[in-house]
Amino acid sequence: MELLKGKVAIVTGGTRGIGYAVVKKFLENGASVALCGSRKDTVDKALEKLAQEMPGSSVIGLWPDLQNPAEVADAVDQVVREFGKLDILVNNAGISAREKFLDYNPEDFKKIMDLNVNAVFVCAQAAAKVMEKQGGGAILNTSSMVSIYGQQSGVGYPASKFAVNGLTKSLARELGKYNIRMNAVAPGVTRTDMVAALPEAMIKPLIATIPLGRIGEPEDIANAFLFLASDLASYVTGEILSVDGAAMN
Repeated sequence: MELLKGKVAIVTGGTRGIGYAVVKKFLENGASVALCGSRKDTVDKALEKLAQEMPGSSVIGLWPDLQNPAEVADAVDQVVREFGKLDILVNNAGISAREKFLDYNPEDFKKIMDLNVNAVFVCAQAAAKVMEKQGGGAILNTSSMVSIYGQQSGVGYPASKFAVNGLTKSLARELGKYNIRMNAVAPGVTRTDMVAALPEAMIKPLIATIPLGRIGEPEDIANAFLFLASDLASYVTGEILSVDGAAMN
């Protein structure tokens, strides 16, 4: 099935991990995609990989500063010029944290808030201005299971994802009149590069806490984004969709 046939999407943080899986899933389902990364070299590398795995796909690469409203607006305009419209934004770019609170540098806390929260605001606003004129669209944010349950260290990360949930729910109420849907996906432990590099002695205890008996794959998370981006979710907005194997339930 091509659930996104004819749709145009922007995916930030799309060069690897969950973001790259979302880009592939959207392309497989008929969308044209603008893949965004932090640097030109990482974007080019992702585009080369896509050219090998999915030759002929309708994809372009961009690397705006997501905290700079002017650069983000220019990137959105470029996507509209290239593909004619913008139907979907996936705010996936972000960084994590593990610092103990008593040792937490305020500058590191600000850094994680700038990318995980402020950039989501900037990108969502730029996309919403286009979608409002078009008559609708879908904006999706990457949250986290720790936005619901917290975590034992690195308070900046769950705090930032709590904020993402707040943006998601509030903007769903504010932008609904423009037929713009706002949702978030809250992944659990997922086999990204960082998790794959962990020793098995650390992975096994993690798996033991998950009722489904395994950690998530990037494609599991991408499938949730696909559903929320598609017309199958046309009456779903303001939701934080947990995809964590019931790890903390």
